[in-house]
Amino acid sequence: MSQPPPTTAICHATPEAIFVRGANLVDELIGQVSFTEMILFQMLGQRPTRTQTVLLDAVLVTLMEHGLTPSAIATRLIYDSAPEALQSAVAAGVLGVGSTFIGTMEGCSAMIAEMLEAPEGVPARAAAIADRLRAERKPAHGFGHPHHKPDDPRSPRLFEVALREGVPGRHIAALQTLSREIDRAFGRHLTINATGAIAAVLGEIGIPQPVMRGIAVISRAAGLVGHIWEERQRPSARWIWNTVEHGIAYDGDAA
Repeated sequence: MSQPPPTTAICHATPEAIFVRGANLVDELIGQVSFTEMILFQMLGQRPTRTQTVLLDAVLVTLMEHGLTPSAIATRLIYDSAPEALQSAVAAGVLGVGSTFIGTMEGCSAMIAEMLEAPEGVPARAAAIADRLRAERKPAHGFGHPHHKPDDPRSPRLFEVALREGVPGRHIAALQTLSREIDRAFGRHLTINATGAIAAVLGEIGIPQPVMRGIAVISRAAGLVGHIWEERQRPSARWIWNTVEHGIAYDGDAA
């Protein structure tokens, strides 16, 4: 028996109108909802609450910029190579939203979910996760930062905003419990970094774990457009290229 054809519940258009999640784009959405509200509405299929909107907005602001990181460098270099294709430069940058930089909220969210679902309770599972990470010598997604020591200043601020907005706090509390156990297992303090805090905050407002990295893509794409504009006004790509070319010595003959 053949399967029925697929359907979509997101959007359809007629000659006279466009409908998104059942709402008329022109009459009900344009000029009446913010971009952050529209992200939540389109993604989750229901009008967001004030708390969801405030917290997603805080997350988008947090992730938008962190200086000349690999994603920004890639964008500037590609824009210098193909200035006629701004979108290619942005795409190059967002390709760096992965399991090492920017996108680690997915791995952290998975650990939070594991703790919340554990029959033995959050504290016992948090200890087990920390010991497992230490034994397997795996990175603790959402913990540690090369520049922000001893603590990432963005994380407590995100928690403060979330708790002020009245979220239940289960995801945040689980992450903080895991933080204490990771410090114990690793024998040193590893900060809850911004992506770790974001994993907890997005969990509090119902963003599904498999698409959390997409929130980082949306935010960082906006930031990369800003880097492109600055590259036009204050170019750095050629300097970066020349610095790398002259700074990395050739030793092929010796090999």
